[in-house]
Order: sequence, then C-alpha cells, then structure tokens
Amino acid sequence: MGAKRYTVEEAGPRINRFLNAIYQLSGLDLEHSISPGDGVHADFENPDIMVRFSGADSDILLANKAELLLALEQLTMELLRMSSEEHSRICFDSNDYRMLRIEEIRLSALAAAERVRKTGMPFHFSPMNSRERRIVHLALRNETEVRSESVGMGHERQVVIVPKDMKTLPPPKPAPKPPREREGGRDSGRDRGPRRDGGRDRGRDRRR
Repeated sequence: MGAKRYTVEEAGPRINRFLNAIYQLSGLDLEHSISPGDGVHADFENPDIMVRFSGADSDILLANKAELLLALEQLTMELLRMSSEEHSRICFDSNDYRMLRIEEIRLSALAAAERVRKTGMPFHFSPMNSRERRIVHLALRNETEVRSESVGMGHERQVVIVPKDMKTLPPPKPAPKPPREREGGRDSGRDRGPRRDGGRDRGRDRRR
C-alpha cells in the first residue's frame, strides 16, 4: 500500500456526518463507532480505520452476503476519495462479520489448494471483490505446488487455483443463471392460487 494513511481525527468527522445522514434518511436503527484499525488479521488486512456497527437493524447490514454493509463502505471510500489501491485502509464491520469472513476465505483457499494438489485440476472460486481475492492470494503465497490467479472482468472476476507449472490459465467459470421467472399469462395466474372469494363480485372489487 502507499504511504498515505488515514486517521480517525482526520476522516472520522466526515464519516460520522455521512452515516448519520444515512440513518436519518433511511430510518435504520443503527449506531457506529470509529476507531483505529486493530490488525486482528494483519497478514490479510491491516486497516487504518475500523467502523463497527450495532443497533436493532444491524442484521440488515449483513443480509445477502453483507450487501448493505459493503455498499456503505464503498460509498464512504468515494466520499474520502480513496484510490482503489487504498481500499483496504478502511474496514466496516458488524458482529465480527469481516473477521469471520477472512477466516472462512483463508480456510477455503487452503482446502482448494489441497484439492488441486491431489487432482491436478484447476479450482474456481465464485466471483469476489478485490479485497476477498487478495485474501486468497495471500493465503496461498507460500505454496510451492499450486498458485492462484485472477481471471475474468469486472463483477465476474474470480480466483482460480492451478498447478504451479500450468502454462495456460483456464477461462473464468460462468456464474450460474438465476431460475427463469414465469412470464405473464396463465402461468402467472396459476402461481397465485385460487381466490378466496371464488372469483365472485369481480366488478365490485375493481371499483374499490
């Protein structure tokens, strides 16, 4: 990482104002604390600033693989005009999600490396953001029989683990497509099930 460092004294007030405005606009029942980075997993992430959330709605932050938590983190990075190389300087967390996620990725990387050593076949991870891909690469940095590489573009970028001497990287593995939704017409009507009123008084229902 570059030489520039972020401090609670410098960035804390701006983060506070931004998050408090989000709470007011969204109605979320959240609180947060801002502190210097604690380096719990210093080998993988050693942020300058930690923002920890609590409150009645903290579980909402962690729904859908912490989608809202990561979105707030990304918006804060843009607020602070952090470059992509500096994104690991700040970390948002709730209920120790990030610490547990780092450990989950580390163990998954070691298990995948063992599988590649035994089978000689590449192993693809699902698409990850740049910080999570970095955790995989760091977890395997001392491996002598396998190596990790990033393949794909944009949101589909993923890590593939291959034997050390494999010359040509396999292409990214396509993400599974979501189930097809039924289109309008008879199918959509069938999904709704029978009407409780047996279909009576349709005209009166329309006028309500």
